Amino acid sequence: MAAWADNAAHAPARAPSTRPRPRPRPKAVPRAKARRRPALLGGVVWIAALAALLAGIVALNVAVLQANVRLDELARQSADLQAKNAQLSSQLSSAGATPQVESLARARLGLELAAPEQQQYVELKRKR
Repeated sequence: MAAWADNAAHAPARAPSTRPRPRPRPKAVPRAKARRRPALLGGVVWIAALAALLAGIVALNVAVLQANVRLDELARQSADLQAKNAQLSSQLSSAGATPQVESLARARLGLELAAPEQQQYVELKRKR
């Protein structure tokens, strides 16, 4: 221990050390706002994505509704055309009926039905 004491006696006198005062650290600013921005941005992105999906679903439903309306219109037109076709077929069939033809022949052309003894049949022979 003597050596240490000897060195201390021969050492130049030091001025009391004046350490610089440590600077006070700035208070940490919470970064909650920085963290909330991505969360908020993510929420906005989800809302926009859901809005786009809902708009697509609405557009799809409108297209299906328009197709159903057109299909109903075509079914109605088909039923109308089938009814008209049946009516025309009935008129054609009644126009070709024998009593109808006879009455028109008498009224318009002045023709009379031939008596049975006035009727003649011609037999044709086949060619070989």
